[in-house]
Amino acid sequence: MSQTILVIDDNDGVRTALAMLFAVDDLPCITVATPEAGLQAIDDNDIGLVISDMNFSADTTSGKEGESLFQDIRRKDPDLPVILLTAWTHLEAAVELVRAGAADYLAKPWDDEKLMITVRNLLELREANAQINQISRNRRDQLARLHARYDLRSTIFSSTAMIELITVAGKIAPADVPVLITGPNGAGKEQLADIVHHNSSVKAGPLIKVNVGALPETLIEAELFGAEAGAYTGATKARTGHFESADGGTLFLDELANLPLDGQAKLLRVLQTGEFQRLGSSKTRKTKVRIISATNANLADEVAAGRFREDLYYRLNVIELELPSLQDRREDILPLAEHFLEPGMTLSAEAQAALMQHHWSGNVRELQNTIKRASLLASDQTISAADLALPAVVHMVKSVIDTNNEPDQAAIEAALQSAGGTVAKAARYLGLSRQALYRRMEKFGINKS
Repeated sequence: MSQTILVIDDNDGVRTALAMLFAVDDLPCITVATPEAGLQAIDDNDIGLVISDMNFSADTTSGKEGESLFQDIRRKDPDLPVILLTAWTHLEAAVELVRAGAADYLAKPWDDEKLMITVRNLLELREANAQINQISRNRRDQLARLHARYDLRSTIFSSTAMIELITVAGKIAPADVPVLITGPNGAGKEQLADIVHHNSSVKAGPLIKVNVGALPETLIEAELFGAEAGAYTGATKARTGHFESADGGTLFLDELANLPLDGQAKLLRVLQTGEFQRLGSSKTRKTKVRIISATNANLADEVAAGRFREDLYYRLNVIELELPSLQDRREDILPLAEHFLEPGMTLSAEAQAALMQHHWSGNVRELQNTIKRASLLASDQTISAADLALPAVVHMVKSVIDTNNEPDQAAIEAALQSAGGTVAKAARYLGLSRQALYRRMEKFGINKS
């Protein structure tokens, strides 16, 4: 990133003094006397920062010329930092330009030390922003390539962690090997299994999903391998098991660590031989399925504790895809939140900040439920921070409430501000009925509007 400083000032003394100051600090400097020459210098050189006067014509003190030059620079390079040199007579104009995006302003005569600190900080910031922008561009390019190459099942992600994980998932999907997906509850393991299946060599076949942790222990064999009529009490007709249903496709076994040891032994046998028997039948059936399993447990620890078979662990863990928690891929929070919004709804800036500050121990599932709830509670099409009902927002309001739970004026005003002026929401956060809050507002003389 260029360190070259461009000075635009019609005063010879100013240009000379600044050029000498920057030379002492080994910063390259170009000086010009007019706005036209300054704009040309930006076209002809790689400029890292501009220092510009606010007036260039004799007997002119309005600062309009500086404003016009600033806008011209912005059109050429929106990210180029501009420091304005201003006299007190047009300080207000300089302040307005800073609000419009100028990096800073310095009053004449300037302080050399303060100017150099500002220049160094802005050059470092520009370099850092350039690196961040390059990373963002690389990430967008990677995302575009992934979407072009694989069926991503409308999965929403933009974080580097997810880009790397799904790149691996796409590469291993065609291989006829078992895949073990690990990660915390609610992080999206089933969605990742969808991606693996729909990019596999058996994508034309069925994808059967089974939560093995939810299967009654007495019915595990019947559920997985099927049963003949009369095989157990209540079995009035033959039933097809999940392995048979998934033949020619993929069988997704979720919550694998909850499978009891007896069920693990039966699962291992069919994985080794591809053969099974329905409960109550001596007929051997064959099946060919791609196995994808998932768990939030550490299976190596489960093996060490004797709760999971070591041979089954190594049979299933040919390829492991470790799904990070939402906390570890925070770049995905806002894209996911916007995806979960009802059509036509938006998130306020405060709501977005609250989402980014929350820990999300429940991961994507918690985020989805939060957005769904907020959509129902919102009084209009914009979801506020209060609508999210996140602990940080609730704490912000309740932290000013007395230990006797009787809110004072400060608590009520904080609640109303957090709720965007909506009395019903403020009452909910304060643990009051709407009528009770109205009475307290009247007591403290708080305007209902």
